[in-house]
Amino acid sequence: MDRRDNSFYSDRKWCPACDMYVPYLMSLATSYCVECGNEVRLLSSSDWQAFTEKMEARKTRGGRRRKRSSKSSTPPRRESA
Repeated sequence: MDRRDNSFYSDRKWCPACDMYVPYLMSLATSYCVECGNEVRLLSSSDWQAFTEKMEARKTRGGRRRKRSSKSSTPPRRESA
């Protein structure tokens, strides 16, 4: 399916019962397959897994950069009065 064509009539969702991407009817709570009437979802299981793996690979790793340690790893001692 070519994702560049984003018209209402070409939009499809995955129907597990039909085992293919189908046109659908949308309600407020969920969407239904035009072919069989079962509930549809955005992606098939294999497409969802591929999507999440691709997004996981794009995530940046790590957090804040560590501060450079000085030559002395212990803090300076305070003199007591």
